[in-house]
Amino acid sequence: MTTLSLRDDFPGLRTADGKPWHYLDTAATAQKPQAVIGAMARALGEDYATVHRGVYSRSAEMTLRYEAARRRTAEFIGGREDEVVFTRGATEAINLVAQTWGMTQIGEGDRIVLSTLEHHSNIVPWQMVAERTGAQIDVCPLTESGEIDLGALEALLGPRTRLVALGHVSNVLGSVLDAKRAAALVHSVSAKLLLDGCQAAPRLKIDVADIGCDFYVFSAHKLYGPTGIGALWARREILDQMPPYQGGGAMIDRVTFEKTTYAPPPQRFEAGTPAIAEAVALHAAIDYVESIGLARIHATETELVERLRTELGAMNDVTLFGPSDSAGIVSFAIDGVHPHDLGTILDESSVAIRAGHHCAQPLMDHLGVPATARASFGLYSDHSDVDALLEGIARTRRIFG
Repeated sequence: MTTLSLRDDFPGLRTADGKPWHYLDTAATAQKPQAVIGAMARALGEDYATVHRGVYSRSAEMTLRYEAARRRTAEFIGGREDEVVFTRGATEAINLVAQTWGMTQIGEGDRIVLSTLEHHSNIVPWQMVAERTGAQIDVCPLTESGEIDLGALEALLGPRTRLVALGHVSNVLGSVLDAKRAAALVHSVSAKLLLDGCQAAPRLKIDVADIGCDFYVFSAHKLYGPTGIGALWARREILDQMPPYQGGGAMIDRVTFEKTTYAPPPQRFEAGTPAIAEAVALHAAIDYVESIGLARIHATETELVERLRTELGAMNDVTLFGPSDSAGIVSFAIDGVHPHDLGTILDESSVAIRAGHHCAQPLMDHLGVPATARASFGLYSDHSDVDALLEGIARTRRIFG
């Protein structure tokens, strides 16, 4: 057993009376290590000042730390510092691309390709673009095991394809996209590839240059950082083509009532006072994750996934969804037990799972279920979490049996 024994770094992993809380909802949002909590507290306290504006020393220092967070984020995913835009999260990052690049580069009769397993945040913004431009959306199916079918993707691509937007790791099935192959296919028809990396960034080494994608997005709060900040990476030549997303301070070069000129990327897309403390805390989260090592994190989660899938697979009233090598996520259903009922009973034993459609209703339709139960692991998870979950499932089966 190779779990990392990091629970003590996370104050949120105990109940009010000091007992262990078995948190298996990391795919929704990760618990925060003390290193991140401390960094954010200092940034909001003794170190706090605005950025990019003040000439006094504390403001200058905080500006350096804010931009250091951008540089650290770029390094983390293999991009350049001037290619990283801070957003409120992955949802805003996708909307930014849709409303700037999408509304200027996609036209009537063009095609946008999504997959069956996409999160709503990677569906709805593109539907908005299609409705306003007259473009059409094509949906790439899945393989029997729950991966995006790249053979089917290749068949969907054509001369009118402008954008393909895919999840790097499914938030429901845990299936991992062969992103490099996807990029090669997409570029073969001169289209652009956007990857939703929310579930990939906390567990897989990301190198956008090696993948060859055009846009990459992720949220800090799933990477053990704070809510309210995420990142969009895009190739510099693409960012240069994109008009401003919002207007206000910090994104301008010069303003007159006759005309406004805009700052270059990434500042062009960061109107207003930014999420200063959140950026500092994101930096701390990346440092924390990399101090442990993404390979070690993935290995630990893989061990837990394999054990849980084996145990659940031995139960004849349990249906497992997704591939056997799912990354950090196990979705399942128990015959005769609604996932919400299971979640409620588990909560009585201090076990937290997610029950519902996971913001992936088209995928639920594909699976033929209204909802699934989802257990998702993090770097702090260990076999005691699996034990507690299995004990709770056994109790639930007895109640409904």
